Amino acid sequence: MSIHRLVSVIAIATTTFVPIPASAQMPAGWKDFTKLFQSYIDADKIVGASVVAVRAGKETARYDTGLADRSAGVRVDSQTIFHWGSITKSLTAISIMQLRDRGKLSLDDKIVKWVPELHAMHDPYNMMDSITIRMVMSHTAGFQNPTWPYGSDEPWEPFEPTTWNQLVAMMPYQQLVFKPGSRYGYSNPGFIYLARVIEHITGDPWDAYVQKNIFAPLGMDRSYFRDTPYYLASHRSHNYYIRRDSTSPASPKLIDNGADFDPGITSPNGAWNAPVSDLVKYVAFLTNALVPGMTRERYDVVLSRASLQEMWKPGLPMSQGYESSPNEWMGLSFFVLDRNGQRILGHTGSQAGFRSFYYFDPESQAAVIAVFNTANLAAPAATIQRQMNEAALALLKRG
Repeated sequence: MSIHRLVSVIAIATTTFVPIPASAQMPAGWKDFTKLFQSYIDADKIVGASVVAVRAGKETARYDTGLADRSAGVRVDSQTIFHWGSITKSLTAISIMQLRDRGKLSLDDKIVKWVPELHAMHDPYNMMDSITIRMVMSHTAGFQNPTWPYGSDEPWEPFEPTTWNQLVAMMPYQQLVFKPGSRYGYSNPGFIYLARVIEHITGDPWDAYVQKNIFAPLGMDRSYFRDTPYYLASHRSHNYYIRRDSTSPASPKLIDNGADFDPGITSPNGAWNAPVSDLVKYVAFLTNALVPGMTRERYDVVLSRASLQEMWKPGLPMSQGYESSPNEWMGLSFFVLDRNGQRILGHTGSQAGFRSFYYFDPESQAAVIAVFNTANLAAPAATIQRQMNEAALALLKRG
C-alpha cells in the first residue's frame, strides 16, 4: 500500500467528532468545511490534525482526524498537544506591550539599547541605530527571515541555534536586507532580539516571563516550551515529514521526527506547545470573551483592550516575502486581513513538521484554530490548502 493511501486510510478511520454543548451554535458551513478539511488532509498525506470553531470563548464545533503517534496507533483527540510555531511571536509581542504599559520601555526605543551586539551586523544603510522596537514587532526592521544564514537542508545541519553566543557569532556575516522602515519583511531572529529586551528589563528568562505573565493569569496550564513535562508526555503528538526518496521517486517517504525538539535560543519566535484547548483560552482573551474563572480585570492585567487594538492596526502591506497575500497587512505581530470590509486577525505557524493557524474576529468573538502534525516537503497540496484556508476564514463571516 502506498504512503498516500495508507495515511488517507488512517486519517479517515480515526476521525473524531467531539460532542459540543447544545447551547453552542455551530458555524454556518461547518460540515462542508470539514469535508474540504479532510480532503486537504488526504491530499497532503497529513498524519493527524485538529480544527475547532470558537464563539464567545467556547468551542462550537470540533474536528479531530488521524494519528498523534502513527507507530503506536495513538489517535488525535481533544487532549493532544501540538506545537504552534510562529504563533509564539504574539506572546513575545504581548510581553513587550505589557512592559510598555508599565512604563519600562517605549516602542520607539532603539533596539540596540538592549542588543548592542547588532552593531556587528553589516549595515549598508547606516541605520542600525534608527531601528526601533516597533519596527522589529512589525517586521519592518530589515532583519533577515531565517535564523541560520544558510538552509541547504543537509542532515548534519543543526535544527536551530541553542545559545545566544551562536547568534552573536553569526552577526558579522549578516546584513540588513532592506532599508529599515521602508517595507515589510518577515523576520524570525527579530523576535529573539525582542526577547533580549524582555530579559534585560525584567531579569527573567523569556519563557519564565511568559509563563508568569500570560499563561498563568489566563489559566493556560497545559502550555509550555521545549521538552514536554512527564505528566503530559502521553498526549504529545509526534511530527512528520514527507520527503522524496531518491531510491523511489514515485513513493515519497514518511519520516517520524519524534515528539520533542529544542528550538533553543529561537524559542521566542516559535516554541509554544499546547493542546488546542489552551489556544481557545488564548482566543477568549483576545476577543474579550469571559470564560469560567476569568474576569475583565484579569484580562486587563494581561493587556488592556486599548493596547490590543493598537497591536491590530494595519501597518505595511504583506506584499513581499513570507505569507505574501493581497488585502493583508502586518500589525504589531498580528496578521490583519480584510475580507469584504471585515477585519480578521491572526497568525500562522510552521516549525519542524508542525503547521498551524488561528484567525479571529474580535467584534463577533468568532475564531477558527487549526493545527497539523505533518509537513509535505515532496509534493505539497498547495491549491487545496489555499481553498481550505479561505474556507476557514469564511467560517468567521458575520451573518
